[in-house]
Amino acid sequence: MDRLAERAGIELEYKNAANQTIRVAEATKRNMLAAMGYEAQDETQAERRLNALDEAELATPLPPVVVVRASLRSVEVPVAFVPSAARLRWRVTEEGGGQHEGAVVFSDLELLRTGEFQGRAVELRRLTLDLELPPGYHRLTVAGGGMDEATMPLIVTPDSCHLPDEVKTGAGIWGISAQLYLLRSKDDWGIGDFADLTKLVGDAADLGASVIGLNPLHTMFPDNPEHASPYSPASRLYLNILYIDPVKVPEFAGCERCRALTEGPEFKRRLEACRTTDLVDYSEAAALKLPVLEILFQQFQEQATPERRAAFQKFRDGQGEPLERLCRYLALRQHFAPDRADWRSWPEEFRKPDSDAVNHFATENASRIDFHAWTQWVADEQLAEAAAEAKARGMVVGLYRDLAVGADSGGAETWASPGVVVTAAHVGAPPDLFNPAGQDWGLPPFDPRALREQAYAGFIDLVRANMRHAGGLRIDHVMALQHLYWIPEGKPASEGVYVAYPMDDMVGILALESQRQKCLVVGEDLGTVPEGFRERMTEAGILSYRVVIFEYAESGGFNGPEDYPKLALSTVGSHDLATLRGWWEGHDIGLKEQHGLYPGADEARNQADLRSRDKQSLLDALKAAGLDLPAGYSVDSDYDDALSRAVHIFLARTRSGIAMVQIDDLTDEPVQVNLPATTDQHPNWRRKQSLALEELNGNQRVVALAQIFRDARPLSPSAKKADHR
Repeated sequence: MDRLAERAGIELEYKNAANQTIRVAEATKRNMLAAMGYEAQDETQAERRLNALDEAELATPLPPVVVVRASLRSVEVPVAFVPSAARLRWRVTEEGGGQHEGAVVFSDLELLRTGEFQGRAVELRRLTLDLELPPGYHRLTVAGGGMDEATMPLIVTPDSCHLPDEVKTGAGIWGISAQLYLLRSKDDWGIGDFADLTKLVGDAADLGASVIGLNPLHTMFPDNPEHASPYSPASRLYLNILYIDPVKVPEFAGCERCRALTEGPEFKRRLEACRTTDLVDYSEAAALKLPVLEILFQQFQEQATPERRAAFQKFRDGQGEPLERLCRYLALRQHFAPDRADWRSWPEEFRKPDSDAVNHFATENASRIDFHAWTQWVADEQLAEAAAEAKARGMVVGLYRDLAVGADSGGAETWASPGVVVTAAHVGAPPDLFNPAGQDWGLPPFDPRALREQAYAGFIDLVRANMRHAGGLRIDHVMALQHLYWIPEGKPASEGVYVAYPMDDMVGILALESQRQKCLVVGEDLGTVPEGFRERMTEAGILSYRVVIFEYAESGGFNGPEDYPKLALSTVGSHDLATLRGWWEGHDIGLKEQHGLYPGADEARNQADLRSRDKQSLLDALKAAGLDLPAGYSVDSDYDDALSRAVHIFLARTRSGIAMVQIDDLTDEPVQVNLPATTDQHPNWRRKQSLALEELNGNQRVVALAQIFRDARPLSPSAKKADHR
């Protein structure tokens, strides 16, 4: 049973946040094996499963894929073949068309193991090719001895990800992180949009920022806009169309139907009400935007110029099957909603994206599918405009996107590729100091074996999609490159296990795409980090994600600015944590107690005591860094601008290549955006910024905090021009 569990990737033990070794229970092992499709209730069944896996490895001459670093200048591939002294011919076809050929005697190759497949003896031997191949997606073909030609993808990767010189050399840059939907402006439609992002880019560049950090921009559920968490999307391959600014769509200016609708008194009243609420009203924002987008699509169909039509078709052709499947899913979901919105409850014939029933539906509903494709094109155009503004303003990185760790189990991503995820398990985190009950994020994990069987196509698509129009990519819970904490469906988070992933392969592919897109990579490595993991990420040029209030020194207290690694992005907090004001005032502790998130009656008091110690450690770290606060400042003092200023000077002075200030701290928000482990109990993903974008520009507090970073870190070219003017 243990051998089968390890073969499936289950780690039999792990170290928790308290550095205690947790041994996986037998029942937990069996539950997880069953969730992964390896039903084995006893040793005999486990042995049969192992034998079947051994036999499957010998069923084809070549593995599904091999990933190798270009710097090794050598390729090693296991080849399964009948015992023979026959010559094995091989050919490598490079991505660009170049070819390398040769032949070897199969029996001369290093023997790895012997076995049987369908009653026939088979040997697995290692084919070694001394080749210098450029990074890229190549193909290896082998044949000989009466064997039919067999071909597999051969992915050759660089050693590390792309890093701008300003980050690589340690000169240091800084930026502003924002949740796009929370931005407010005089022209918004009740939710922050891509036009607001373009404005934020310009204002931030003038302040000297080189990066704008964003929440995941993933596709959500237009028919259920209240499903608001950007970390539980319908699909991570495409964009949330509620971020479209309808007024910026080229067809809007000449559309009489849009003008008649949007200039009507009732529409204006609803729009103003939606715009002035303190919380994002997703349902009303969707009710305002979607009908206008429908009209604009009709306008496009009727009056678009040949150039616009050609641009749309080019986008659609370039996106291919993934976009088509997303659009079919959205049309089907709308067709079956609200009673059967989850695709797993659809009639059986509609649960496979390539079924005859789905193809027939797509033909009958071509206009709806066209509309969904068109909205993705429009969203992509508007995001591209924000990215172009960042480039024009001389930002070193520009837009820094966020890739969620998973997608909703009933969403488009799982429907489009059902065999790549394990729907009988959820991703989460084991119990730790800040979440003593553990966390269940409700997201189905990638099946590591299925990923490899498809030559990592799903992973490659995800990385490419989220590097589009971006100079940086944050990978949420980057430890998923090595292992993920899986929880069998219906079990508590404490009964989960870690499942291993092919880290070297995935990191190599990430580096390849990063270099091609000139997009740096930041790995969110908070929580339980495996030993040696951060060192491997540094070797691969992936920046560590360092939160000041989590940076504990081995000797106690907090690390000083000089203790931060250069290859890091540092910040005071994140979307899942209290704002700086909220942390100091303990808002998050009160919220967790209010919503019953602590497992014991005394836990809130314990957390308050821990917070008091951390506050003192922060004051000590500030003092050690030469950042004195007013006389008498203590853990009992009220939060004020003096503390905010000192903490941000501390952040700006860290050795980290990138320092990010949260827009929530610029605007002095007391309430955090998201309270983990809650859904409807707390208004997650809804609290708007207290200041509109027009009020940020020239705001005394914002300018003062930005000046801290301008003084400590190089300015972007646009900011230097602004200073000169």
